[in-house]
Amino acid sequence: MMDKLKVKQSLNLQGEVKISGAKNAALPIICAGILAGSKLELTNVPNLKDITTLVKLLQGMGIKIQFADNQMQIDANGLNNFVAPYELVKTMRASILVLGPLLARFGKAQVSLPGGCAIGARPVDQHIKGLTAMGAKIEIEHGYIKAVANRLRGARIVMDMVTVTGTENLLMAAVLAEGTTTLENCAREPEVYDLANCLVKMGAKISGIGTDKMVIEGVEKLSGAQHAIIADRIEAGTYAVATAITMGDVTLTNTRFETMGAVIDKLTQAGALITHGADWIRIKIGQKVKAVDLKTVPYPGFPTDMQAQFIALNTIANGTATVVETIFENRYMHVSELRRMGADITVDDNIAVIKGVNTLMGTTVMATDLRASASLVLAGLVATGETIIDRVYHLDRGYENMEFKLNNIGAQIERLK
Repeated sequence: MMDKLKVKQSLNLQGEVKISGAKNAALPIICAGILAGSKLELTNVPNLKDITTLVKLLQGMGIKIQFADNQMQIDANGLNNFVAPYELVKTMRASILVLGPLLARFGKAQVSLPGGCAIGARPVDQHIKGLTAMGAKIEIEHGYIKAVANRLRGARIVMDMVTVTGTENLLMAAVLAEGTTTLENCAREPEVYDLANCLVKMGAKISGIGTDKMVIEGVEKLSGAQHAIIADRIEAGTYAVATAITMGDVTLTNTRFETMGAVIDKLTQAGALITHGADWIRIKIGQKVKAVDLKTVPYPGFPTDMQAQFIALNTIANGTATVVETIFENRYMHVSELRRMGADITVDDNIAVIKGVNTLMGTTVMATDLRASASLVLAGLVATGETIIDRVYHLDRGYENMEFKLNNIGAQIERLK
């Protein structure tokens, strides 16, 4: 049987929430451990389903990993199996991130194609195109990417589209390649920046970190290092929306204001008063939120991973909002569930129009993906009565202890086993 969450109406959330490390930074950085000739030591690693899936995948390759209390040690010297099997890859697309480092350090890799993802196609053609330009021979057979290379060579690679995992895979491949690699049209997400900084600590030579053009001088080998994973800006954004939707007053700690510009702008437009320090953000709102229009675009624009949460916010806002999703084609699956709760939302292709209603009503709903499940929790906080959310395993992939963190600031959420 799968866990469910029971959410009761919980207004005026107040207190402090400590933000965990970013899942989307931790996953590539753990894969970077493959490149190191000695132990990579990480702190602020979130304890999430996706992280434990990746650990299982790497341990199956012969890598030694110790993980406890948000700290991880990775020792890849015993690596003796170069296959990432479908059983593990299908549950987590980020497994593709072993491809670049395996090829760069060991000259071979066999990685299952990721298979379907509920929120739409995320092709790996940019990864393959880039690695081929660096001299890898790649064949796709029986659902696996089979790649070999004596030693990768530097190349100029212009990605056809902005791809976060594509940028990360090619960056990890380039650090051990012979000569200079230029990556153009790079993703600029803080998580990419965090990976690049960790690689530099390990001995990589990378310039242009944080820009859309990175130049990598290949080195002979990398060593282990110590690195703290950056704060999860999507988790922080989700709790910020929880505060705004419930007209609360909450301080987020262990977080970084500068990575959250687009989300902070929209919360301010919605009527929230936001103050911040070096590692904290306070969100306070004393009245019902105002509707906010938004369009998802690559960083530093508004993140697709915050779209569902803001649709939930708009369902009970004053006014009408238009949301345009430009990143993923199936990313409105939460809409039908929110409608079951009384939301007034119409969707035409990639545009959603949300008319704020006075109140949502609790009912039974189903989570369809990670951020969709977060949006249903947010809606449940303001809906009358009780909301039962089914399939919360999606939530556990990307939020560490969500119900505990929310209950700590006044929510009433119970996990039903």
